[in-house]
Amino acid sequence: MDENKTYGTRLARLWKLFLSTLYISSFTFGGGFVIVTFMKKKFVDELHWIDEQEMLDMTALAQSSPGAIAVNAAILVGWQVEGLIGMIVAVLGTIIPPMVILSVISVFYNAFATNRYIALLLKGMQAGVAAVILDVVFDLGGKVLKTRSWVYIALMVAAFVANTVFDVNVVVVILAAAVFGVMLALVQWKKGGAK
Repeated sequence: MDENKTYGTRLARLWKLFLSTLYISSFTFGGGFVIVTFMKKKFVDELHWIDEQEMLDMTALAQSSPGAIAVNAAILVGWQVEGLIGMIVAVLGTIIPPMVILSVISVFYNAFATNRYIALLLKGMQAGVAAVILDVVFDLGGKVLKTRSWVYIALMVAAFVANTVFDVNVVVVILAAAVFGVMLALVQWKKGGAK
C-alpha cells in the first residue's frame, strides 16, 4: 500500500496513527477486546492499513502474549503500519488516556467509590461492554465459520466448551490451540513436501 497516496508523508501517517490510538483508547471502556474491535474498524475497515487476516492474527498474538491486550495489539498494529517508530507511537497513544484517567481517579478515589451515580454509570457501561464483546465474538467466529474448515470450527467449539463448561483456564486453552496450530502446520507442510 502506498503511504504517500494515503496520507502524504510518513510524519502525517505517524500522527494519524497516534491520534487514532489515542482516540480509541480515550473513548473505549471494557478492556482489550473492545479496543481490538475498534482498532479493526479503524485500521482495517476505514484506513485499510491492515487486512482482516492480519488483524485476526494480531488479535490472537495480543491475547496470547503477556501483558494488556490493548497494548499488545497497539505494538503489533504500530509495527505493521510504520515499524519501530510506529510501534512506539501506537503504544503511547494507547497508554496515555488510561494513565491520565487512573491518575485522576486515584486522587478522587473516595468520592468515586461512594458516589451512587458513578456506580450506576459503571453498571450501564458494563452492559455496553458486554454488547461490544459479543460483537467481537460474532465477528471473529463468523470468519472462522466462513473458512468452512471443520478443523477450525471444531477447534473453536472445543475451546469454547473447555472454557465455559469445564472451566479450563484460558491460558491452557490458548496454549493448547497454539500447539494444535503448530502441529497442523507441520502436517500440512509435510503433505506439501511429499508431493
